[in-house]
Amino acid sequence: MATPHIESKKGDIAKIVLMPGDPLRAKYIAENFLEDAKLINTVRNMFGYTGKYKGKRVTVFASGMGIPSIGIYSYELYKFYDVEKIIRIGSCGSFNENIKLLDVVLSTGAYCKSYFDELLDGVDIDFIQSSNELNRLIMNKAKERNLDLKVGKTITSDVFDLYCDDENKFRNHFPDMSFLAVEMEAFGLFYVANKLGREATALMTVVDSLYDKRSLTSEDREKSLNNMIEMALESII
Repeated sequence: MATPHIESKKGDIAKIVLMPGDPLRAKYIAENFLEDAKLINTVRNMFGYTGKYKGKRVTVFASGMGIPSIGIYSYELYKFYDVEKIIRIGSCGSFNENIKLLDVVLSTGAYCKSYFDELLDGVDIDFIQSSNELNRLIMNKAKERNLDLKVGKTITSDVFDLYCDDENKFRNHFPDMSFLAVEMEAFGLFYVANKLGREATALMTVVDSLYDKRSLTSEDREKSLNNMIEMALESII
Protein backbone atom coordinates (compact mmCIF):
# COMPACT_ATOMS: atom_id res chain seq x y z
CA MET A 1 0.00 0.00 0.00
CA ALA A 2 1.25 3.48 -0.83
CA THR A 3 -0.09 7.03 -0.58
CA PRO A 4 0.68 10.02 -2.83
CA HIS A 5 3.55 10.91 -0.46
CA ILE A 6 4.71 7.61 1.09
CA GLU A 7 5.88 4.60 -0.91
CA SER A 8 6.18 2.21 2.05
CA LYS A 9 4.28 -1.03 2.43
CA LYS A 10 2.00 -1.12 5.45
CA GLY A 11 4.23 -3.46 7.44
CA ASP A 12 7.30 -1.30 6.80
CA ILE A 13 6.29 1.31 9.38
CA ALA A 14 6.27 0.75 13.14
CA LYS A 15 3.42 1.72 15.46
CA ILE A 16 5.64 4.38 17.04
CA VAL A 17 7.22 7.13 14.92
CA LEU A 18 9.82 9.75 15.81
CA MET A 19 9.38 12.68 13.45
CA PRO A 20 12.17 15.21 12.89
CA GLY A 21 11.59 17.95 10.35
CA ASP A 22 14.85 17.48 8.47
CA PRO A 23 15.16 14.36 6.27
CA LEU A 24 18.90 14.31 6.89
CA ARG A 25 18.27 14.29 10.63
CA ALA A 26 16.09 11.21 10.12
CA LYS A 27 19.03 9.63 8.30
CA TYR A 28 21.39 10.66 11.11
CA ILE A 29 19.15 9.12 13.78
CA ALA A 30 18.79 5.88 11.84
CA GLU A 31 22.54 5.56 11.31
CA ASN A 32 23.57 6.51 14.85
CA PHE A 33 20.81 5.25 17.14
CA LEU A 34 18.95 2.38 15.46
CA GLU A 35 19.91 -1.23 14.82
CA ASP A 36 19.13 -2.91 11.50
CA ALA A 37 17.71 0.34 10.12
CA LYS A 38 16.04 0.01 6.72
CA LEU A 39 15.21 2.90 4.38
CA ILE A 40 11.46 2.67 3.78
CA ASN A 41 10.65 5.97 2.05
CA THR A 42 12.41 8.24 -0.44
CA VAL A 43 9.46 10.00 -2.08
CA ARG A 44 10.32 13.73 -2.35
CA ASN A 45 13.49 12.84 -0.41
CA MET A 46 11.39 12.77 2.76
CA PHE A 47 13.39 9.93 4.24
CA GLY A 48 11.87 7.32 6.51
CA TYR A 49 13.70 4.49 8.28
CA THR A 50 12.53 1.60 10.41
CA GLY A 51 14.83 -0.21 12.82
CA LYS A 52 15.13 -1.19 16.46
CA TYR A 53 16.20 0.69 19.55
CA LYS A 54 17.11 -1.68 22.39
CA GLY A 55 14.88 -4.29 20.80
CA LYS A 56 11.89 -1.93 20.30
CA ARG A 57 10.75 -1.45 16.71
CA VAL A 58 10.54 2.23 15.77
CA THR A 59 10.27 4.32 12.63
CA VAL A 60 11.98 7.66 12.11
CA PHE A 61 10.16 9.65 9.43
CA ALA A 62 10.82 13.25 8.39
CA SER A 63 7.98 15.75 8.28
CA GLY A 64 9.41 18.72 6.42
CA MET A 65 8.72 22.25 7.62
CA GLY A 66 5.40 23.79 8.58
CA ILE A 67 1.88 22.67 9.39
CA PRO A 68 0.88 21.69 5.82
CA SER A 69 3.82 19.29 5.50
CA ILE A 70 3.54 17.62 8.91
CA GLY A 71 -0.24 17.59 8.47
CA ILE A 72 0.06 15.46 5.33
CA TYR A 73 2.62 13.01 6.69
CA SER A 74 1.05 12.56 10.10
CA TYR A 75 -2.42 12.05 8.58
CA GLU A 76 -1.16 9.40 6.16
CA LEU A 77 0.90 7.62 8.82
CA TYR A 78 -2.00 7.50 11.27
CA LYS A 79 -4.78 6.81 8.75
CA PHE A 80 -3.19 4.44 6.26
CA TYR A 81 -0.28 2.86 8.16
CA ASP A 82 -1.95 2.38 11.57
CA VAL A 83 0.68 4.41 13.44
CA GLU A 84 -0.41 4.90 17.04
CA LYS A 85 2.06 7.44 18.44
CA ILE A 86 4.19 10.20 16.91
CA ILE A 87 6.78 12.21 18.81
CA ARG A 88 7.95 15.29 16.95
CA ILE A 89 11.63 15.85 17.70
CA GLY A 90 13.10 19.08 16.45
CA SER A 91 14.18 22.59 17.24
CA CYS A 92 12.40 25.66 18.53
CA GLY A 93 13.01 29.24 19.56
CA SER A 94 12.64 30.57 23.09
CA PHE A 95 9.61 32.76 23.73
CA ASN A 96 10.29 33.17 27.43
CA GLU A 97 13.19 34.71 29.34
CA ASN A 98 13.41 31.60 31.53
CA ILE A 99 13.91 29.27 28.55
CA LYS A 100 17.58 29.29 27.58
CA LEU A 101 19.55 28.18 24.54
CA LEU A 102 19.92 24.37 24.45
CA ASP A 103 17.09 23.79 26.92
CA VAL A 104 14.82 20.89 25.97
CA VAL A 105 11.10 21.74 25.84
CA LEU A 106 8.17 19.32 26.02
CA SER A 107 4.99 20.81 24.59
CA THR A 108 1.82 20.14 26.59
CA GLY A 109 -0.17 21.87 23.89
CA ALA A 110 0.20 24.25 20.95
CA TYR A 111 -1.47 27.59 20.22
CA CYS A 112 -1.79 28.63 16.59
CA LYS A 113 -3.55 31.23 14.43
CA SER A 114 -3.46 29.00 11.31
CA TYR A 115 -6.55 28.18 9.20
CA PHE A 116 -5.49 24.52 9.05
CA ASP A 117 -8.33 23.34 11.29
CA GLU A 118 -10.96 25.47 9.55
CA LEU A 119 -9.97 24.31 6.07
CA LEU A 120 -9.79 20.65 7.10
CA ASP A 121 -12.87 20.40 9.30
CA GLY A 122 -14.65 23.75 9.39
CA VAL A 123 -13.83 24.32 13.05
CA ASP A 124 -11.97 27.15 14.75
CA ILE A 125 -9.54 25.90 17.39
CA ASP A 126 -6.64 28.05 18.58
CA PHE A 127 -5.16 25.65 21.13
CA ILE A 128 -4.88 21.88 21.24
CA GLN A 129 -3.26 19.62 23.81
CA SER A 130 -0.67 16.92 23.24
CA SER A 131 -0.87 13.37 24.64
CA ASN A 132 -0.84 13.24 28.44
CA GLU A 133 0.39 9.64 28.35
CA LEU A 134 3.33 10.33 26.03
CA ASN A 135 4.20 13.41 28.08
CA ARG A 136 4.16 11.35 31.28
CA LEU A 137 6.56 8.80 29.81
CA ILE A 138 8.94 11.51 28.61
CA MET A 139 8.83 13.41 31.91
CA ASN A 140 9.58 10.21 33.83
CA LYS A 141 12.54 9.50 31.57
CA ALA A 142 13.84 13.04 31.98
CA LYS A 143 13.67 12.62 35.76
CA GLU A 144 15.61 9.35 35.55
CA ARG A 145 18.29 11.08 33.45
CA ASN A 146 18.40 14.18 35.72
CA LEU A 147 17.51 16.36 32.76
CA ASP A 148 15.93 19.73 33.52
CA LEU A 149 13.09 19.35 31.04
CA LYS A 150 10.99 22.47 30.43
CA VAL A 151 7.32 21.53 30.23
CA GLY A 152 4.52 23.80 29.06
CA LYS A 153 2.53 25.41 26.27
CA THR A 154 4.15 26.37 22.97
CA ILE A 155 3.30 28.42 19.89
CA THR A 156 3.10 27.12 16.35
CA SER A 157 3.73 29.87 13.80
CA ASP A 158 3.33 29.99 10.03
CA VAL A 159 6.34 32.31 9.75
CA PHE A 160 9.93 32.05 10.92
CA ASP A 161 9.78 34.72 13.59
CA LEU A 162 13.44 35.77 13.28
CA TYR A 163 12.65 37.10 9.79
CA CYS A 164 9.86 39.39 11.00
CA ASP A 165 10.59 43.09 10.48
CA ASP A 166 9.35 43.90 13.98
CA GLU A 167 9.74 41.26 16.71
CA ASN A 168 7.46 43.19 19.05
CA LYS A 169 4.60 43.10 16.53
CA PHE A 170 5.06 39.34 16.24
CA ARG A 171 5.03 38.95 20.02
CA ASN A 172 1.90 41.10 20.37
CA HIS A 173 -0.08 38.35 18.65
CA PHE A 174 0.67 36.13 21.66
CA PRO A 175 0.11 38.21 24.82
CA ASP A 176 0.10 35.15 27.10
CA MET A 177 3.72 35.08 28.25
CA SER A 178 3.35 31.61 29.75
CA PHE A 179 4.25 30.19 26.34
CA LEU A 180 7.71 28.63 26.46
CA ALA A 181 8.77 28.40 22.84
CA VAL A 182 7.78 28.90 19.23
CA GLU A 183 8.10 26.46 16.33
CA MET A 184 6.25 25.60 13.10
CA GLU A 185 4.71 22.11 13.24
CA ALA A 186 3.28 20.94 16.57
CA PHE A 187 -0.26 22.31 16.22
CA GLY A 188 -0.77 20.46 12.94
CA LEU A 189 0.50 17.20 14.41
CA PHE A 190 -1.58 17.49 17.57
CA TYR A 191 -4.70 18.40 15.61
CA VAL A 192 -4.41 15.41 13.27
CA ALA A 193 -3.71 13.05 16.17
CA ASN A 194 -6.74 14.35 18.06
CA LYS A 195 -8.94 14.09 14.95
CA LEU A 196 -7.97 10.45 14.36
CA GLY A 197 -7.91 9.34 17.99
CA ARG A 198 -4.12 8.81 18.13
CA GLU A 199 -1.32 10.14 20.32
CA ALA A 200 1.25 12.85 19.63
CA THR A 201 3.62 15.18 21.43
CA ALA A 202 6.62 17.37 20.64
CA LEU A 203 10.07 17.36 22.22
CA MET A 204 12.27 20.22 21.07
CA THR A 205 15.68 21.76 21.64
CA VAL A 206 15.99 25.54 21.88
CA VAL A 207 18.39 26.72 19.17
CA ASP A 208 17.58 30.45 19.08
CA SER A 209 16.13 33.02 21.43
CA LEU A 210 14.65 36.51 21.36
CA TYR A 211 16.62 37.13 24.56
CA ASP A 212 20.02 35.75 23.57
CA LYS A 213 21.64 36.58 20.24
CA ARG A 214 24.54 34.15 20.55
CA SER A 215 25.12 31.74 17.68
CA LEU A 216 25.45 28.11 18.70
CA THR A 217 28.30 26.01 17.40
CA SER A 218 27.51 22.92 15.37
CA GLU A 219 28.97 20.83 18.22
CA ASP A 220 26.63 22.45 20.76
CA ARG A 221 23.62 21.80 18.54
CA GLU A 222 24.56 18.18 17.89
CA LYS A 223 25.18 17.33 21.57
CA SER A 224 21.91 18.89 22.72
CA LEU A 225 19.91 17.34 19.90
CA ASN A 226 21.44 13.96 20.72
CA ASN A 227 20.26 14.29 24.32
CA MET A 228 16.74 15.03 23.08
CA ILE A 229 16.80 12.12 20.59
CA GLU A 230 17.99 9.67 23.23
CA MET A 231 15.30 10.79 25.66
CA ALA A 232 12.59 10.33 23.04
CA LEU A 233 13.87 6.86 22.18
CA GLU A 234 14.22 5.86 25.82
CA SER A 235 10.65 6.95 26.53
CA ILE A 236 9.19 4.52 23.97
CA ILE A 237 10.78 1.40 25.45
